[in-house]
Amino acid sequence: MAPETLTPARILEATEDVLRRFGPAKATVVDVARALGVSHGSVYRHFGSKAALREAVTDRWLGQTHTELSAVAEGDAPAGERLRAWLAGLFAAKRRKAGGDPELFATYMVLTEENSGTVERHIETMIGQLAGIVEDGVRQGEFVSDDPVVTARALWDASCRFHDPAYAGEWGRPGIDEAFEAVCALLLRGLRAP
Repeated sequence: MAPETLTPARILEATEDVLRRFGPAKATVVDVARALGVSHGSVYRHFGSKAALREAVTDRWLGQTHTELSAVAEGDAPAGERLRAWLAGLFAAKRRKAGGDPELFATYMVLTEENSGTVERHIETMIGQLAGIVEDGVRQGEFVSDDPVVTARALWDASCRFHDPAYAGEWGRPGIDEAFEAVCALLLRGLRAP
């Protein structure tokens, strides 16, 4: 049987497994290559450095959230429903990542610190999705906003307790769902056209 073709996607999957096992401080490109059964030079042909590989795996991890939420942002439901569903989807995705694989979540917290440009692009993508929902709401007469991008950034900032990893320790505490609902209700009331 012929060996499986080495692709960037396979390398990123193997990198994630290696990071989960060894953590970001000890994981090396040699470990990734060993997990794939190839030379470390083969990995470097796809990713020019350890930093580039770590940035790519961080981008892939953050990008999963983009994909999940873009369908909500681009949906046909009224803007208020989509905004609430989008915020709930983001909160659920973050909780799933933090609770479902805590070792990998902790590793990604280290990697996101290293790759601030990747995180900034992630946040801009998220704010872009929110701005699209706000624009639709304004166009439909459901929301009021002079600048949907500024409003989207304010929504992002106001909801940070439910998506910023710095608050991950609170996401399983009693009352967090009620707190989330209260913030959503407040945000939606603030956007509603009179």
